[in-house]
Amino acid sequence: MAYTEEQIKNGQILLIDKPLEWSSFQAVNKIKWAIKKKFGLKKIKVGHAGTLDPLATGLLIICTGKFTKKIPELQGQVKEYTGTITLGATRPSYDMETEIDSTYPTEHITEEKIRENTKQFTGVIEQYPPVFSALKKGGKRLYEYAREGKEVEIKPRNVEITEFEITHIQLPEVQFRVVCSKGTYIRSLAHDFGKSLESGAYLSELRRTKIGDFNVNKAISPDAFTTLL
Repeated sequence: MAYTEEQIKNGQILLIDKPLEWSSFQAVNKIKWAIKKKFGLKKIKVGHAGTLDPLATGLLIICTGKFTKKIPELQGQVKEYTGTITLGATRPSYDMETEIDSTYPTEHITEEKIRENTKQFTGVIEQYPPVFSALKKGGKRLYEYAREGKEVEIKPRNVEITEFEITHIQLPEVQFRVVCSKGTYIRSLAHDFGKSLESGAYLSELRRTKIGDFNVNKAISPDAFTTLL
């Protein structure tokens, strides 16, 4: 559908399928720029309801105009992700952003053990956010300390994982689907899952498929939105 200036100002919830290697900020900027250009606006409020890492793809909810007030409520909704965990190695960022720092044996890992070990990660669990994350401590983001090689004490937090399903196993790769609360780091889940298997693991692929009742199959790319306008 095409939008009018009034609709955009009164507020829209836009479902965007964020491309790989785009930051959430880039996606918001692209949408904002397209809206300003189309309607000749000096300013318009545009914001997203929950960051997606550049290495993840999938659902980004973007709110315009008066609907930016809805962002906190949308951020609190349950999320669903699908992705791939690669076993047998770790990376400092727990994902593909950094190089492999250690390798581990995987010969002892069976399909049965993989499926069995998901159980200890369901319910309310304690999780340490990755050192390479955008959380703030002392006015700086954790990844800024990490890139400077500085150690920072990170406190664990309680998150809730309602579903952790293994959808396909082709070692060293394990494909999964997770339904979780706000604030859950799937990278940390991948890292901890590797430890639970007496090995190492990192997140090699991630896609956000749902936020509350919003589904990525109704989302469009930032470029498609620009064309639609």
